[in-house]
Amino acid sequence: MTSGTPTGVTPGAAEGGFGPNEPVVVNLGPQHPSTHGVFRLKATLDGERVIDADMIIGYLHRSMEKLAEERTFTQNIPFTDRIDYLAAMSNNLAYCLAVEKLCGIEVPPRAQAIRILFAELQRLASHAMANGTFANDCGAWQTPLFHMFRERERILDMFEMTCGARLTTNYMRIGGVAFDLPPELLPALRSFLDDLPGKIEEYRDLLLGNEILVARSRDVGVIDAEGAVNASLAGPVLRATGVPWDIRKADPYSGYEAFDFDIPVGRNGDCYDRFLVRMEEVRQSVQILEQLIDNIPGGAWLAELPLHLRPPEGEAYARVESPRGELGFYVVSDGGPTPYRFHCRAPSLINLTALREMTIGGTLADAIVTLGSIDIVVGEIDR
Repeated sequence: MTSGTPTGVTPGAAEGGFGPNEPVVVNLGPQHPSTHGVFRLKATLDGERVIDADMIIGYLHRSMEKLAEERTFTQNIPFTDRIDYLAAMSNNLAYCLAVEKLCGIEVPPRAQAIRILFAELQRLASHAMANGTFANDCGAWQTPLFHMFRERERILDMFEMTCGARLTTNYMRIGGVAFDLPPELLPALRSFLDDLPGKIEEYRDLLLGNEILVARSRDVGVIDAEGAVNASLAGPVLRATGVPWDIRKADPYSGYEAFDFDIPVGRNGDCYDRFLVRMEEVRQSVQILEQLIDNIPGGAWLAELPLHLRPPEGEAYARVESPRGELGFYVVSDGGPTPYRFHCRAPSLINLTALREMTIGGTLADAIVTLGSIDIVVGEIDR
C-alpha cells in the first residue's frame, strides 16, 4: 500500500478525528437563546440528522416544593408566581383552588369572575410571548415578536393598575383575590378588546402564509394523537393532534361552565398546528372576556377567613387550563399552619418528555423549532 493510513482505519480516525459516519454529540445550552431558558438539549447527530436526544434539566432548580412545607398556606402563593413566571395568574389560581378545596371554602361570585378575567388576560399575554418567539425561532424576523409584545404590554399595564405588579403578580388569594378592580381597569379592558380583533387579523396576514414560517414548521416535530395521550401531553401541544381536551370544559372551575367558547384543535400534530391552535385560542379568550366584561357581579371579592388558616387533615388536588396545559396542585394538610406536602403537576415538564420522539429523524434546525413550539417555561420544569 502506498497510503500511510493503517488498513481498516477510517481516514482521519488515526489522528483522533471523526470518521465520515461517526455520530457527533452537540449540546444546546444550558444557556442558549434557542432553549428558552436554562435548559440543556444533548443531541446526537448523524450529519445534520438527529438520531438521539436527551433533555437534561435541573440547572434552575429552586426546591420550591420543599420550601413550601415550611411556610404557611398563604405565604406560598408567591412561590407559584415563580414556577411559571409567564403565567403567574394561572399558577396563583390553581394553588388557591387546591387549598380552597381542602378547606371547603366558598369563593364569592365577584371573585370568581375577576379570576376568570385575569386568567384569560394571562393566556393572551402568554400566547403573545409563545407565538412571537416561535416565529423568531423559525427565522421569520423579530417583527412579529415586537408586534405581539405591543399587546402583551397593554395586558401587563392592566395587571399593574390592579395589583401593582406586572410579571410575578401575587394577586390571587385563598378565598378570592387581593384587591377589587380599580375604576380604570374595565375602560382599559374595553379599549383593548375593541382593538385586539384587528390585531389578530394583522398577525394572521403577517404569519399564516409566511413562507419561512410554513417551511420551517409544517410537518416538523410531529406527534400523533395516540402518542400525545400516552405521554399525558396537555394544552396546545395535545390539541394540535386533534384531541379536544381543555380543563375549562372537561372539569370546569371558577364558573367557566357559564361561558360559550370553542376548543381549537389541529390535525397534524406538528409545529405549525401548535402555532395555529395558540392563534385561535387568543380569539376564544377574547370571546370569553367579551361575555364577562359587562356581567361582573357585585359584592365581596374575598371570602372571610381566619387570619391563621389551618386546614383540616386531608388532601386535595385542583387543576386549571394554564396557557401550557393542565396545571395541577396537590396539597396535603396535617392540621397545621403549613402544608405537609406541596406538589405541582407542571405542563412544561410533561410536554417536554415527548421532545425526543418529536425530534429524532429531523435536523438540528428542526429540533430548535420543535422545542420552541412546545412553549416551555424552565422555572416550571425545575420547580
